Amino acid sequence: MKTALVTGASRGIGRAIAIRLAADGAAVIVHYGTDEAGAAATVETIERAGGTAYAVRAELGADEDVDTLFAGVEAALAGRPLDILVNNAAAPPAGPLGVTTREEFDHLFAVNVRAPYFTVQRALPLLPDGGRIVTISSVATRMANPAQTSFAMTKGAVETMTLTLANDLGTRAITVNAVAPGATRTPTNAPAFAAPGLVESITRSTALGRLGAPEDVADIVAFLASDAARWITGQIIDATGGLFLGPRA
Repeated sequence: MKTALVTGASRGIGRAIAIRLAADGAAVIVHYGTDEAGAAATVETIERAGGTAYAVRAELGADEDVDTLFAGVEAALAGRPLDILVNNAAAPPAGPLGVTTREEFDHLFAVNVRAPYFTVQRALPLLPDGGRIVTISSVATRMANPAQTSFAMTKGAVETMTLTLANDLGTRAITVNAVAPGATRTPTNAPAFAAPGLVESITRSTALGRLGAPEDVADIVAFLASDAARWITGQIIDATGGLFLGPRA
């Protein structure tokens, strides 16, 4: 049985990824920051379906966050290797340039850049040759949205990390990829899509004509984590359904 660590797996895209990897037979370490009930629900869903899961708490962005995380991870692994690492946890956009505070900016980079970087660093001794690293990025890196400047900067950083790590770890057959979702409706962000006309505007600008669902992203991550994707590395996979590809008739 393979093992997987999914950060930020108490809800939304992270929960969907954890459930999907478990369905493929992996024992999943469900990381959460503050949502203990949500992490428990993810674990329960996996176990109810016959899978294996463990909840591990660590508040990313805080001092010694990765130390706390891997104390729990190594306890759950109990000497087994960590086959799959999914860096999903992220702080949300803090606002446009004129509004974002220094504290918000620093928090964004601590959670979205520093934590994934040092999570990979700590995971590498546990990853066997042929392991998988997948990081969740965002469509924000390829479109100009002034309200998400600092957030987009963090995602651009992890995309660069993806490229350099893929080149570095290829000798161990460890693949390193990123998945960039677009407008994805989750229980947490559903209120954001309640603005009049917003959903219609997004779907008109999306080639596949709908909002994304967490399961859409989870299926892509599961593919990249599988043996079928062994020849794919250093790639940023667009998971937007074709958002803003160009003018629509």
